[in-house]
Amino acid sequence: MKRKGFTLIELLVVIAIIGLLSTLAVVSLNSARGKARDAQRVSDIKQISTALEIFNASEDTYVACSDTIPAEGLLFSACTEVAGFDITDVSIFTDPNGTGLCTESSTSCNYSIASMTSTAYEICFALEDGSGNLNAEIASISTGGILANSCSL
Repeated sequence: MKRKGFTLIELLVVIAIIGLLSTLAVVSLNSARGKARDAQRVSDIKQISTALEIFNASEDTYVACSDTIPAEGLLFSACTEVAGFDITDVSIFTDPNGTGLCTESSTSCNYSIASMTSTAYEICFALEDGSGNLNAEIASISTGGILANSCSL
């Protein structure tokens, strides 16, 4: 008499294969989430830079921050208001992870100001997986909207 159905070994092999495939899917999904957060960071930074460049084009000055910026940088709300441009207006941009300031040892951070004078600026941020030509590390955008794989913090 022939029995119909699957053996225990066959069922265990199928379950193991399904488990392996679901593990690979979860790992890929986490990587995609990191890339999405990096894309959001670069988009935010470019918008902030564009706002500063537009302000500079109309007022012939950038927004000035305090003269002494501590080594760990400043959040946007620490900058002073210049007639017509309140830097706290862009403080609504926060890192998608919602973590602290950029430092050399950070893997993620809020966008922080490394330097900002009436003639130049540098804003730092961190990427998890990299985006475009930027690596997974602390990066910056500076005067003229120039992105770089480094930060002076």
